[in-house]
Amino acid sequence: MCDMGHAHDHQHFGFLVDTPEIRALVAETQRLTAAIDEVPARVEALRPAFARLLASDGWLPESCAQPDEKSRMGGGIGQYALYRAEDGSLCLFSLVVPAGASTPVHDHLAWGLVGIYRGRQDETVYRRLDDGRDPSRADLEIAKRQELGPGEFYTLLPPTDDIHYVRTISDAPSISIHLLANDTACVWRHRFEPATGVVTPFRSGYANAPCRDVE
Repeated sequence: MCDMGHAHDHQHFGFLVDTPEIRALVAETQRLTAAIDEVPARVEALRPAFARLLASDGWLPESCAQPDEKSRMGGGIGQYALYRAEDGSLCLFSLVVPAGASTPVHDHLAWGLVGIYRGRQDETVYRRLDDGRDPSRADLEIAKRQELGPGEFYTLLPPTDDIHYVRTISDAPSISIHLLANDTACVWRHRFEPATGVVTPFRSGYANAPCRDVE
């Protein structure tokens, strides 16, 4: 589980961590995706299943709950794939942010749910004021801030609330669980510098699975 080796490609898709709790959430997500066309209603319907995963103990391996000193996000942040649909339509991953560390300001480019499994986080969400025509620039302002602890979660419905960063405010690393409708760590997303307006493309990568070559 959370093997750092790079074996055959097919081993890096499907259930990289195979537990009843993860299978139940993925099955419910697939069922609701087929049954509900409107994304906001679909995400709302997913909330009980996601809450059950966050409330369950023992399903996340310790190997998927460790900092990653080779992280492309910096700061020892570890991103571990738990489930990846081979067609890139869904992923579930754990994000480990060491105490005192913070992510870059970034987007996700997919609907989903994000919740805290261990520790506490401070989240700062930005809204974009420009029209997005210049891919290298963005005019951002802070839309909201919130503190979150174990069991608390929020929705992502791009473009609303899709640009943010999180900082761990607990003494131990925070671990958040992300259910998103893309292969998040392997999608080219955006890193933002709110003070200067600079936007750069980035791909965060998983600590335990490679991205396919998309060049």
